[in-house]
Amino acid sequence: MGRVEHRDFAAPDDTRTFEHGRAEILNTAAGPVGRLVLQPGWRWASDVKPIAGTEWCEAPHFQYHVSGTLHVVMADRTEFEVGPGQISSLPAGHDAWVVGDEPVVVVDFHGATDYARG
Repeated sequence: MGRVEHRDFAAPDDTRTFEHGRAEILNTAAGPVGRLVLQPGWRWASDVKPIAGTEWCEAPHFQYHVSGTLHVVMADRTEFEVGPGQISSLPAGHDAWVVGDEPVVVVDFHGATDYARG
């Protein structure tokens, strides 16, 4: 039987800030879990690309979308939007941005390990 964990994003193990947002990371026995809080005006290509140093976001993500709307463009030019109550599974090779005036909050179960880390 595994051990019980009870964690709170109010006390993350790591917080990475970038223009228009932040990534809060909890390190759990099952692996890191991230909460991304992205403000209106956030776009990966503008706000995180300078940190990552790659053409596209290369972090694969498996995310639950808590609030706000995120527009995603894949490297193959496939486009879609994801909103509250939905999940997204994104392979490496994408850009994304906040749509509208509501902040986007996602819980990322895969992809937080090196997100927004230079």
